[in-house]
Amino acid sequence: MQNIEGKVAYITGGTKGIGLGIAKALVENGVKVAISGRNIDDVEKARHYLGKENVLAIQSDVRFFEDEQNAVEQLISTFGRLDIVIANAGLGKFAPIDEMSLEDWNAMIDTNLTGVFHTMKATVEALKVSKGYYISIASLAGTNFFANGAGYNASKFGVVGFTQAAMLDLRNYDIKCTTIMPGSVTSNFNDHVPSEEDGWKIQPEDLGQMVVDLLKMKPNVLPSKIEVRPTKTK
Repeated sequence: MQNIEGKVAYITGGTKGIGLGIAKALVENGVKVAISGRNIDDVEKARHYLGKENVLAIQSDVRFFEDEQNAVEQLISTFGRLDIVIANAGLGKFAPIDEMSLEDWNAMIDTNLTGVFHTMKATVEALKVSKGYYISIASLAGTNFFANGAGYNASKFGVVGFTQAAMLDLRNYDIKCTTIMPGSVTSNFNDHVPSEEDGWKIQPEDLGQMVVDLLKMKPNVLPSKIEVRPTKTK
């Protein structure tokens, strides 16, 4: 198994839900973590929750490449290197395609898909140096289409294809790429308020453990596309 203690990770959308669950698991395993989000107050709250030591709070909107460039510069200035990237930032807007607004369509494509590219573009040179690991958080909506999901499906199908193609492009640099495709997760996604009724769902800490397990795998092993769903529904 690989030792990940002392490595440095960058997590977009790291203030709550899946991103925060992954950040917590990495911190508990000795990884130095930078988390980013659009609202710096939310990022600072997450930093306090994780513990201030070896956790960096960064304001960044993945829709803007310059934000991600600045985030990586801050991270490397603080920690000196970058080993792990978790491209997690995302949002969902659901409506029949004939009723979907241009604003909602563009918000999803710009954040969920172009944002993943921006994060990759801003981090890839540092990952070449460290022979690091890039993980995108997609969704089962990246392989299963559903009514009212045209925009979200388009963005997540795109994330899956993007990450798999990037995996082929970057493996010659000894960079690993994986896309994780969760089903129902207890989170604040789409303004949901988590409650005890969410107990049947995947929990953020489950995905945190999955990421830790991936990072600890031997260099010659790469689960490049992972579907994960609740064992049962409700």
